[in-house]
Amino acid sequence: MGFTCGIVGLPNVGKSTLFNAITAAGADVANYPFCTIDPNVGVVAVPDKRIDRLVEIFQPPKIVPTTLEFLDIAGLVKGASQGEGLGNQFLSHIRTVDAIAHVVRCFDDENIIHVDGKIDPKNDIEVIETELILKDLETLEKKVADADKRSRTGDKKIKSELEFYNLLKAHLSSGRLARYHEVHGEDERFWMRDMHLLTNKPVMYVCNVHEAELKTGNAYIDAVRAVAAKEDARVVVVSAAVEAEIAELPAAERSDFLASLGLQESGLSQVVREGYDLLKLLTFFTAGPKEVHAWTVRKGSTAPQAAGEIHSDFEQGFIRAEIIKFSDLDRLGSELAVKEAGLMHIEGREYCIEDGDLLVVRFNV
Repeated sequence: MGFTCGIVGLPNVGKSTLFNAITAAGADVANYPFCTIDPNVGVVAVPDKRIDRLVEIFQPPKIVPTTLEFLDIAGLVKGASQGEGLGNQFLSHIRTVDAIAHVVRCFDDENIIHVDGKIDPKNDIEVIETELILKDLETLEKKVADADKRSRTGDKKIKSELEFYNLLKAHLSSGRLARYHEVHGEDERFWMRDMHLLTNKPVMYVCNVHEAELKTGNAYIDAVRAVAAKEDARVVVVSAAVEAEIAELPAAERSDFLASLGLQESGLSQVVREGYDLLKLLTFFTAGPKEVHAWTVRKGSTAPQAAGEIHSDFEQGFIRAEIIKFSDLDRLGSELAVKEAGLMHIEGREYCIEDGDLLVVRFNV
């Protein structure tokens, strides 16, 4: 399944530098391919050490990691909702993504001019969120007008729909994002989903800092964390400049470079992993002597739904799933040892896939 995380931010915050690192980083990474689909879409493998262990156990010639798409969206400016800058083009691109990585400038540099002339992460966040809210209010105005016309028939459900839109409109008008509006019942969930509101998407804040502040932090990061705490959002601290350096290094040299900075993993890896988790995704595996393949499904997916990711016939003709837990396979070292220990589970249609499951599907079409 395809999941896309949009990278947004004001001009000159390091957004494009980070995206360029995403699209370039895979040049020499043997088992984790990155590629660029078109100039502003990059596909990046989700870092997962379990794949390395599965490769060690099964020794397959083919390895397929699970991936995320990142969409680089042009820098937003005040007035975008009225068409300023790239305006409507920018906002239409956000509408297509599943989640948002909001890059915030958290460094001082007199050689890089801030669009507003000063570094103020809280204000920067508010600028973008205000433009998204204004665009969502445009969408709501149309929904209110349409529902108002239809409600004149006296249909109680349409009146409930209109009331929902008006309450949501008041919520947005107060400066609150759509994702914090309480939604009750299947009808309201449908009406909310149907609008594809920009402010209803999950968000993580990516603090772009100087290399020297990756470990120490700074007051700008603290300001972003304060905003994120109120919104129950995630925060990742990266140095886009460092990520660009890492992307140019041969794969064998990257770990040593990170260690020299006192880091265990790149900021890019953190962004990818957090994006994956932000979308409420999990990974299951199919593994054997021919291929180790990581698959992506949403948390809560059933065994037949997971089987359908492998092949539609598997879901249609699903009989049962044979499940091995990665932790058991890792500890015992082989499928045979897991089976002999009685740790392979037979599961039916109601079973919900868990992160790290190794799946064998029995089906009949």
